[in-house]
Amino acid sequence: MDTTPESYLDLFPLEAIVYLTPDSENVLEDIDPDKVYVLGGLVDESIHKQLTLRRAREQCLQTARLPIREYMVKAANSRNYHSETLAINQVFDVLSTYYETRSWPVALRAGVSSGKGYVLPDTEEQ
Repeated sequence: MDTTPESYLDLFPLEAIVYLTPDSENVLEDIDPDKVYVLGGLVDESIHKQLTLRRAREQCLQTARLPIREYMVKAANSRNYHSETLAINQVFDVLSTYYETRSWPVALRAGVSSGKGYVLPDTEEQ
């Protein structure tokens, strides 16, 4: 991993950038090694709904979201809480596990905590 004070907009062509945001209508189906994935991150999800999606659109970037809805189900919980918004480290864990295994269920199990209110269908009863 390299770090730099430069913006990703200055380092990569716009068509190569995919901004990951839970508010995207596009589902990330596979990781393309020719793309650069930007993890949109915020401190407080309740105050800044759709901010990362708006930011990506303002920058004319492609967007995608993790396939949580496609592979996971809402688990019954006392708070009736379900969120597809993950911390940066959780998104990174999902992406790196998917890259290694090529399995979304394995990757989502690795990165999406049960506290988000989503589980894989085979663990729904647990």
